Amino acid sequence: MSRIGKMPIPLPAGVTITVDADGRVTATGPKGTITKNLSPEMNIAVEGNQIVVTRPTDQDRHRALHGLTRTLVSNMVTGVSTGFQRILNVTGVGFRAEVTGGNLKLSVGYSHPVDVTPRPGITFTTAQNPQNRMPILTISGIDKEVVGQQAAEIRKIRKPEPYKGKGIAYSDEVIRRKAGKSGKAGKGGGKGGKKK
Repeated sequence: MSRIGKMPIPLPAGVTITVDADGRVTATGPKGTITKNLSPEMNIAVEGNQIVVTRPTDQDRHRALHGLTRTLVSNMVTGVSTGFQRILNVTGVGFRAEVTGGNLKLSVGYSHPVDVTPRPGITFTTAQNPQNRMPILTISGIDKEVVGQQAAEIRKIRKPEPYKGKGIAYSDEVIRRKAGKSGKAGKGGGKGGKKK
């Protein structure tokens, strides 16, 4: 048995799951509704206050789908009950991020501001980092896949560079820093040394 696939999914209060014969799964909760087309070969059943995913056989295909289906259903339940967030740090002198009319406006060192229209179901919020007074952008939504894709697209606008760390980075991202040129050529002997 798949270690992930065999784990039951707790069903929070206020969340309902419906499964069609063709594998269409719909989750409804306080945050909204998500519908996904999953493999109809997997058996998804609601047993009391939990969801159990089982596979019909031990074929490699079914073994692979077992854990995947369980994870996708679990993400749907989490999304409609609590939602997902991705936090981005905008770092750089003069860099700004502001939300106007639901759209995001980024000033990240280009000659023009970059406007980002949110994907359906995505909301942007901005705050200020109390340590360096740089903008913090929060991307929220009920679909984990869409939230992650939106965050990746925004990060791509200005990827963090390794020398000063300027750019847009995930809050939990570790940027491998590089040292710049440590001194002018000629110092410390060589051709630029003192003549005898």
